[in-house]
Amino acid sequence: MKHRELRESVCAVNREIGSSGLAILTWGNASGADRAAGVMAIKPSGVPYEALSPMDIVVLDLASGAVVEGEGRPSSDTPTHLALYRRFESINGIVHTHSRYATVWAQAGRELPCFGTTHADNFYGAVPVTRTMTAAEVQSGYELNTGLVIVERFEQGGLDPAAIPGVLVAGHAPFAWGASAVKALENAMVLEEVARMAIHTLALNPDAAPIPPYLLDKHYLRKHGAAAYYGQERNAERGVRGAE
Repeated sequence: MKHRELRESVCAVNREIGSSGLAILTWGNASGADRAAGVMAIKPSGVPYEALSPMDIVVLDLASGAVVEGEGRPSSDTPTHLALYRRFESINGIVHTHSRYATVWAQAGRELPCFGTTHADNFYGAVPVTRTMTAAEVQSGYELNTGLVIVERFEQGGLDPAAIPGVLVAGHAPFAWGASAVKALENAMVLEEVARMAIHTLALNPDAAPIPPYLLDKHYLRKHGAAAYYGQERNAERGVRGAE
């Protein structure tokens, strides 16, 4: 396998989608990009997570979308992933699921407010929701247009996909991304958990408001800012998460 490491990583992340409970049946997919090689690897369409092997992962050219390695048909969401990689140059991994609580927010057509520091540690503000896609967008090039409405939401809203690594597609479900497929999976897990917390927050206090900007800044920037001080230096080298 020419792209062995990428295919192994993407396979492992897809299997984790299932084992983590983020998705049931085949309701989700993960991809990873190798920018230097100009390729993307993604789950094959309709294959159960537990049955996946690295050999099943399909590799495509980022520029053309042509399959360059793998025998299976790539995920039906491949055009969405390609659109995001082409426009969000800072990302190298994407995870799409229909995880329960984040999907509830997407179906409600509501952005996910930052009600607390758990959210602020990972997303620099509300997780946005896209507009509803038009009939023409759905009927022709649906998966590509899904990616384009996500890009539209970020570009028109002046949002940074590196600082807000996820989105809710109205009437559909969440997408999350990151610097790698592993990081995209972590962000998808966080998105699902803060979506669950937010629903319970509003159940207890329907008038709950987002945390103030200074608290958002403190929690996000201490982990992701230029002067970040959260965790240990060795974490970046070993992929180990620090503790608060």
